[in-house]
Amino acid sequence: MKKLIAILLASLSLSGAVHAAGGGIEWDKFPKEKMSDMAALQNGAKLFVNYCLNCHAAAFNRYNRMRDLGLSEAEIKNNLLFAADKVGDTMKVSLNPQDAKDWFGANPPDLTVIARSRADASKGSGADYLYTYMRSFYRDDTKATGWNNLAFPSVAMPHVMWELQGQRAAKFDEVTDPHDHAKKIHVFAGYEQLTPGKMTERQYDEAVADLVAYLQWMGEPAQGQRFQLGVIVLIFLGFLTIFAWRLNASYWKDVK
Repeated sequence: MKKLIAILLASLSLSGAVHAAGGGIEWDKFPKEKMSDMAALQNGAKLFVNYCLNCHAAAFNRYNRMRDLGLSEAEIKNNLLFAADKVGDTMKVSLNPQDAKDWFGANPPDLTVIARSRADASKGSGADYLYTYMRSFYRDDTKATGWNNLAFPSVAMPHVMWELQGQRAAKFDEVTDPHDHAKKIHVFAGYEQLTPGKMTERQYDEAVADLVAYLQWMGEPAQGQRFQLGVIVLIFLGFLTIFAWRLNASYWKDVK
């Protein structure tokens, strides 16, 4: 039994080490105010359908759930319904899993709860990761897709939004390894813009923030309502506590 526990602990520590080693750069902070901006969430839904839903499904979410973002069923059907027939359908893709594995090396993951699944206590929330990841692609001719990513080195996914951001190359400086002075390591030193995109850097960052806001919302569409209900419950409990305290004082005031 002790041996089994030791093996389990070792495997957990190993998986943590591998995750940390593959974590790439530090994560930027996702602008949380986007979560309460309906226009940003609607734009994020548009970006998701146009750039993500070609390969990645969101099979645990239905198109008509976007009514919670202020969209009518007609708007959803006319502007966002490209991979299904009815607004009540789930957000699936027609990409064959075996073809995806042959082309990319792995089947693209479902994105319904991707923002919640990528959280890291030492780096930030899943939204922070996605916000950093979608802004960290750079050209790398040594990769099959021609792209690499600082947040996820050697990722199989190409940069699907490159036309908006433009093409960039990553610059690295060669420095002495602080742990072994006989070795040299490469340290990221910034980006070089190779071709301009349809958006400025600021516009692209805003678009990515909108997309990540939608991904965060999609993982729990009722999150905002849950927070509001939680505040109401806490206020109610506060008043109830005061009422119970005064009632208790009144009940026992004549007891010596």
